[in-house]
Amino acid sequence: MGDVITAVFVWLHLLSAVVWVGGIFFIIFVAMPSSRLSLGQDAGKLMGAVSKRFSPLANYSILVLAVTGVALILKGYFSGAVLAEGNRSLILSVKVVLAFGMIAIHFHRGLFLGPRIARTEVPAKKTALQRLSVNLVRLNLALGMIIMFLAVIL
Repeated sequence: MGDVITAVFVWLHLLSAVVWVGGIFFIIFVAMPSSRLSLGQDAGKLMGAVSKRFSPLANYSILVLAVTGVALILKGYFSGAVLAEGNRSLILSVKVVLAFGMIAIHFHRGLFLGPRIARTEVPAKKTALQRLSVNLVRLNLALGMIIMFLAVIL
């Protein structure tokens, strides 16, 4: 992989991370509080619409992150890391494992938890599932922040 192509792959990798993790950050710290403050009980409808709009962007970001990440690893892009020194393999492995965790949480929420919330008619059960979903989003934000820190180290 030439230097220009490597630069494009790094740029795409970073851009995808910004879209996914930044989107999660925006949802947690801007969209959710604003919708609760403005809409009260109808906040869930707005957040459902936001989620429906954001999920495809997150999915494409995950795909681009996976493709560019594999390409950069195969290219040996991370082998010249300064801060990681002898721990490069360990740090990269932790980063990859955490990324797989984020991906699993994302798709679990979208494919299983979201439809289950939509089918649930018991208000207390629905609220509990929605709380679980929000907590999983928060967990994904935390994992994303850790991954970004590890990327800086690499």
